[in-house]
Amino acid sequence: MTILIVDDDPVQCRLLEGMLHKFEYETLTRDSGDAALSLLAGPDGARIDCVILDLVMPNLDGLGVLAKMRQSGINVPVIVQTAHGGIDNVVSAMRAGAIDFVVKPAGAERLHVSVRNALNSSALEGELARIKHSRSGTLGFADIITKSATMHAVLRMAEKAAASTIAVLISGESGVGKELIARAIHGSGERRSKPFIAVNCGAMPENLVESILFGHEKGSFTGATERHTGKFVEASGGSLFLDEVGELPAAAQVKLLRAIQEGEVEPVGARKSVKVDVRIVSATNRDLIADVKAGRFREDLFYRLHVFPITVPPLRERAADIPALVRHFLARFAAEEGKRIGVVTPEALRVLSAFHWQGNIRQLENAVFRAVVLAESDSIGLDEFPQIAAQLGDKIAAAAAEAPHADLASAAPIETAEDLEPGLVPSAFAGAASAPLAPRSPGDALPLLDAEGELRPLEEVEAELIRYAVTHYRGQMSEVARRLKIGRSTLYRKLEALGLHSERAEAE
Repeated sequence: MTILIVDDDPVQCRLLEGMLHKFEYETLTRDSGDAALSLLAGPDGARIDCVILDLVMPNLDGLGVLAKMRQSGINVPVIVQTAHGGIDNVVSAMRAGAIDFVVKPAGAERLHVSVRNALNSSALEGELARIKHSRSGTLGFADIITKSATMHAVLRMAEKAAASTIAVLISGESGVGKELIARAIHGSGERRSKPFIAVNCGAMPENLVESILFGHEKGSFTGATERHTGKFVEASGGSLFLDEVGELPAAAQVKLLRAIQEGEVEPVGARKSVKVDVRIVSATNRDLIADVKAGRFREDLFYRLHVFPITVPPLRERAADIPALVRHFLARFAAEEGKRIGVVTPEALRVLSAFHWQGNIRQLENAVFRAVVLAESDSIGLDEFPQIAAQLGDKIAAAAAEAPHADLASAAPIETAEDLEPGLVPSAFAGAASAPLAPRSPGDALPLLDAEGELRPLEEVEAELIRYAVTHYRGQMSEVARRLKIGRSTLYRKLEALGLHSERAEAE
């Protein structure tokens, strides 16, 4: 979590930095109100979780900063501080939008409590706003929790799609938040006041797909005791979200293609078609291109849906989002369960940030929910995540808990014990690693030319370099990845791509 300190006194800035670093917060400092507003309004503004703002500064003072933050729609919680603690200053600051007030010099524990309360309050307000916006159909991209540069790029693409009625296909693993992005596209476009209808194509019985999507007339088949309009008609004027569209049976794919092409649907048993005006947003966790090649999905329908593709990365590739997601889930579930839980310990956050979340955000959400139910105090620690400890093992969890906090942003997901046990040597390199290995001299550099004087293939040179690095550092995979300036997951992917995955599998 990143705290922005705004104060024109460099000594006070250093004192606050020292206090906040003690509680494992990251900090940024600015010496003026204008500089702070530039940071908050810029691309790095999403990194800021809380602001500690001095009220008395030259030029633009603290109250002026609060006023401009409100005008710009910047909703970061603000704690104001000043050496002049009069009641008038307190009232003015709170009316201007500050969430708390501290008097210089603030004690470390007092400051910590204030920051923690500000973060918890912000998380709960954010959850309530998201629920409200989702129910009203006005959920926007600002409601999506992310601090990942990769995810910000995805949202920028989605914002461009929202400005038109173009058909969007959102792909990604199960649980990454595809429906949330679909709702944000609808809530940010011209159709936000119209219906958003979501359909799970994989959950519909095959014999009822046409009835559910296109409707049916009364008496059109056994059990059709009433007329049903269908999802297309329900969504007319708004957006229809086809979740897991790759699961549709072949017969339904034909009718879906016609509905999209002609802008009309034919209810089962009806004598005439019904005109509809629907914006199609679809999602899938399948490789639809492979399904098209295999004949499982119609090629013409694929190109109708795949006009504006968006790929959502899995959670393990955006670990920077995990602390913020944990905080928001904690605020929501603590409120729902009636518990006063305000914090997740740094050790638990480190383990959660390093864990390989195969089920993505949905799995993380469930883990936090269980932790809230298990919690017996006002904080959540490693003991409240027994399912994570069971998968990683106590030794791995302890090693992750001791990892430097600053390494979290670049840390690769924990996949095996090998990632956290430096002494473990894969059997594929055990023989070479058992004997001391002298460093290469300049004359022993990797040859770039083959026997015929031609450049060797890049893959061949890379494979030899990786083999040498693993051997030289005696299988300490974290050190190998650090020296090669790549992540551990990237290292293992390269091992697999270079045909070394079977050897590594034997080692594990």
